[in-house]
Amino acid sequence: MANIRNKQVFNPFLPIYECIPDGEPHVFGDRVYIYGSHDKEGGETFCMLDYTVYSAPVNNLKDWRCEGVIYRAEQDPDYNERKYMYAPDVVKGNDGRYYLYYCMSGPFGNGGYFGPIQVAVCDTPAGKYEYLGYVRNKNGEPAQDYVCFDPGLINDNGRIFLYTGTWYGFEEEEGFFENEELIQEEMKMFNRSREVIIEKAKKDSVMGSIVMELEDDMLTLKEPAKHLIPYKVKGTSFEEHPFFEASSMRKIDDKYYFIYSSVQNHELCYATSDYPDRDFTFGGTIVSNGDVGINGRTLEDKLNMTGTTHGSIEYINGEWYVFYHRLTHKSDYSRQACAEKIKIEADGTIKQVEITSCGLNGGPLVASGSYPAVICCNLSNGKMPHGCNKIYTDSFPNVNHEGEDRFVSEISDGTLIGYKYFEMKGNQELKILYRGNAEGTLAVTTEKNGKVLGEFHIKNKCDWTEITADVLFEDGIVPIYLKFSGTGMFEIKEISF
Repeated sequence: MANIRNKQVFNPFLPIYECIPDGEPHVFGDRVYIYGSHDKEGGETFCMLDYTVYSAPVNNLKDWRCEGVIYRAEQDPDYNERKYMYAPDVVKGNDGRYYLYYCMSGPFGNGGYFGPIQVAVCDTPAGKYEYLGYVRNKNGEPAQDYVCFDPGLINDNGRIFLYTGTWYGFEEEEGFFENEELIQEEMKMFNRSREVIIEKAKKDSVMGSIVMELEDDMLTLKEPAKHLIPYKVKGTSFEEHPFFEASSMRKIDDKYYFIYSSVQNHELCYATSDYPDRDFTFGGTIVSNGDVGINGRTLEDKLNMTGTTHGSIEYINGEWYVFYHRLTHKSDYSRQACAEKIKIEADGTIKQVEITSCGLNGGPLVASGSYPAVICCNLSNGKMPHGCNKIYTDSFPNVNHEGEDRFVSEISDGTLIGYKYFEMKGNQELKILYRGNAEGTLAVTTEKNGKVLGEFHIKNKCDWTEITADVLFEDGIVPIYLKFSGTGMFEIKEISF
């Protein structure tokens, strides 16, 4: 398996124990760096670990290395009040130094909307960052006229723009100003007074997508913060895919691309403008972690457990990629970084891409050697949940771990496990390493409900056991689907050729 990993890269593209969601990819020099939150594998809440960065040469996205911890939560002055660092971003300042922007939160997101945007600085992209201060208005007060969350930045030819915010539909509800229950809920969520909520709502809102331009000190606003896109989305191009969180900005030629997570919560969307701070129109969905929208797929037919997503796009060695994350451990708290190649069309649009197992590999995976079973890109029993700030206790197939073992768990009748894509050269002997207490057949196909090309016979009560199936593959680049029919439950640790 080590040789396979050295020669190829598959999703998740970092070590299979690593949970770094909310990834912001940036090319600095001849390397691409992934800045993200840091979940604990099997964690109890969001972002339990300190910021750790991985990087790879721009000309070899199969060679990721760990740069180590770049910043610790306890370095923040609010650490005693809010202990978890949420989704960060890094931008290179006009002085050549690197600036890290982030917000602090308590467990389960409590208090995550309370504080300002904090800043740390370092002389190198992945060195030891030191706390610098908080984003502030010209009078020195924290810049909190609007809710601060998920900062994203761009250095646009010397102009530093900071994007932040979150969106909930409270104020879009009819009769909001007379609905004290909604007003109180918004006050509690954002730690704002009733007067502030009402006053802002009459003009725009404390919520929504926000833009600020910074002075060269990287802390002070040049002008007051303002909405990047309107809070009220009814009747706009954003009505079906409102901004929720995860602000990120990229510039492609003379166009600005605003990347964000929509209220749908499983998709990264984009909007475009000729300006960095106004006039954005909705463009489309780039990726969904349940493949919702691909070939008309509905949320009910999602191909994975869906939930929070966050990421962006980056131009690396002549190609564009989208970085996003998937959910594991039946929760929102163990999210892993994934990526796919995308194409910017001649008219500037981006077509939605499907999620795959091969991601950054530059082509299909080779049908040789062993692979971790957890690189599956589709995992469903036909009724997968949408994650919502919790750990689920009911049974459904999931990626999980025990000690040093990582595996696909709770496989039961009707479970579909999909791998895209492998380059096949005729018939193959396919093997799985499994354990559990189940009995039935695990069918191998190249279509989700297609012709069975081979079968594994699953037997009751066994520890890790390798079994083989002769599979009648045709030549070509194909997906591999495994579908179980039978009783009980089991786990798969490896697949091999």
